Amino acid sequence: MVPGVNRVFAHDGREYHLQVEDLGSEQAALEARVFDQGTLLWRRRVGYAEILAQKLARAEQEDALRALMEKTLQTLQAAIAKGKLA
Repeated sequence: MVPGVNRVFAHDGREYHLQVEDLGSEQAALEARVFDQGTLLWRRRVGYAEILAQKLARAEQEDALRALMEKTLQTLQAAIAKGKLA
């Protein structure tokens, strides 16, 4: 299990709290959330079974999961900037 990541994304005078959490290999999913002033605006699961199927060494698997978390955060930031999650 990879520790979750959090980021504050400021856009259009608001500060959004973005979270991506690993739900563990049993669920093979991340959960991404967007909050605005403590209110949950959006939540989705992002599967990663394809990463597990590669049978990578543990360190490589964790690197792949961190990269997926970062990509998910970047996607959330882009969606907010385009007005799709606000």
